[in-house]
Amino acid sequence: MATLDLKQANEKSLSIFIYALSVVVVSLVAFLIFFPQILSLGGGVNVSYLPKFHAFINGSCAVLLVLGFIAIKNKNIRLHKTMMVSTFVLSSIFLISYVIYHSQAPATKFGGEGAIRLVYYFVLLTHIVLAAIILPLALFTIARSWRGEFEKHKKIARITLPLWLYVAVTGVLVYVMISPYYPVS
Repeated sequence: MATLDLKQANEKSLSIFIYALSVVVVSLVAFLIFFPQILSLGGGVNVSYLPKFHAFINGSCAVLLVLGFIAIKNKNIRLHKTMMVSTFVLSSIFLISYVIYHSQAPATKFGGEGAIRLVYYFVLLTHIVLAAIILPLALFTIARSWRGEFEKHKKIARITLPLWLYVAVTGVLVYVMISPYYPVS
């Protein structure tokens, strides 16, 4: 099986790999959102604690992103790298856990009414769209650093950071707003 060496890959190969991976991941998540419980393991697997865990991970990612930004502004490259790699690892754990949750749990409907309903759906929609966009951005940002392309890394990181921070913060906000409507277990 062929593997992609990020440091040796040409630009076209790197782009194809990142976009293909992003399409597969986003498609899987979308599929599970539209068809929850389709991959159910049966046997009453309790995943009711996962939304709270997801909010914790999102909040942690937001903190790590801010700490990583502060570290690089203070020219602490080692701390910056640690914060950003930690954020990516946590985001990966989130993604795996999110897929598990949506493969096992029924969809939860937001029960708010009036203006809060519009706010919720605006936040949710922007969160979902930007979460899909952030995956290839984060992968390109990391690849640029890994390859030693620091000017390109810096340029794309200026876009990636605020979007990733928005996704992390709104992930917590979406949880806070919908948590009263989760089934009691």
